[in-house]
Amino acid sequence: MAKTIRIGTRDSELALWQANTVQKYLKNLGYQTEVLPVKSTGDLVLDKPLYELGITGIFTKTLDIAMLNGDIDIAVHSMKDVPTALPIGIVEAAVLERANVTDILVHKGLDFLESTGTIATGSLRRKAQWLHKYPSHITVDLRGNVNTRMQKLTDNDWNGAIFAAAGLERINLKPKQYSTLDWMIPAPAQGAMLVVAKEEDTFCLEAVANLNHKPSETCVHIEREFLRALEGGCTAPIGALAVIEENTVYFKGNLFSLDGKNKIEVEKQIQVNESKGFGKVCAEEILDNGGSELMKEIKAEMK
Repeated sequence: MAKTIRIGTRDSELALWQANTVQKYLKNLGYQTEVLPVKSTGDLVLDKPLYELGITGIFTKTLDIAMLNGDIDIAVHSMKDVPTALPIGIVEAAVLERANVTDILVHKGLDFLESTGTIATGSLRRKAQWLHKYPSHITVDLRGNVNTRMQKLTDNDWNGAIFAAAGLERINLKPKQYSTLDWMIPAPAQGAMLVVAKEEDTFCLEAVANLNHKPSETCVHIEREFLRALEGGCTAPIGALAVIEENTVYFKGNLFSLDGKNKIEVEKQIQVNESKGFGKVCAEEILDNGGSELMKEIKAEMK
């Protein structure tokens, strides 16, 4: 175990928490490690919505390049930020046990809900689902790491902003005034952490494999297969959640129009040992029920 595993990460507080967590687990197993923070394009360009930047894996590309160049050995990501197709030569090494999957609304009071209001979010999925439930509201774009977004909410006259609960919980930023949006289907793989490594690096792959949580891996792979089959990348308003209870996978997925007016959803279940290809089956049901036409409309609107 003489080799030091260099752990690449974005340099936000949340990303560093994730990398340090992986470092702690590997150290407990006897491995030598060091954390190497890198700034990503997604962190640097804050004046444009993600879908306008035209880059697949905007939060992961910088780390992918660093790994392929040999500057880092593994990288730790929020799995929902990772494209469904990894670069050639880079593979999944472990999916850690999943945290809270839900979205929450951080707000300044809920009197606005049944009238007019302004909600901040940088996510097309959150925007569409919110407007579907509250069509009289408007949404504004919100970018930056979680600390920056929380500060922007404080500094503006918005009624609230939507966050992933897991991110705020991990760095103790969850405020007292929030509402759990249990009706909102999360992003595929929300709440999960992914470690990637080079395909040829057997040392790191064997080390990191010890951190893999099989039930979480099964669920997020179904969700990401659903996403990939819908051709959503990281930008279309697509929600997906798979949960395992007593050897049964329960799946909910949906696709919305960008304005939230149109919604197509699927809800199915299957035995865990029969779940290979299940995400694609669920996606095909969406596509057959009008999803193909809706995806064409979404892509045309985003050009």
